[in-house]
Amino acid sequence: MLSFTHALNLLAVGHLLAAGNPAGPGVPNPAPASVPGLTGPVSTIIAWAKWGVMVCGVIGLLISAGKMTIGHRNRSTFAADGATSIPWVLGGLSLSLIAAYVVSAFL
Repeated sequence: MLSFTHALNLLAVGHLLAAGNPAGPGVPNPAPASVPGLTGPVSTIIAWAKWGVMVCGVIGLLISAGKMTIGHRNRSTFAADGATSIPWVLGGLSLSLIAAYVVSAFL
């Protein structure tokens, strides 16, 4: 059972969260801002990382396809390994696709 003071504390926290400043009244909560002069280089690094993930995704799908092809010829579990790796590759590619949106949702 909640005590009266605990219930009041929960109400106060809920009120602060609804007000848009989870840090509390009087605590500064500025919006994120980029460091002057670093926007271009950071964007370049993020673009390179996205390109690297794309290359890894293509290679991962090709390896999965190769495993399925080789495993089918020999009737082994190698084909099943290739098939089960496809969702992981697609999951990684999907996560890289939505990464910026997920991060911006929390800021």
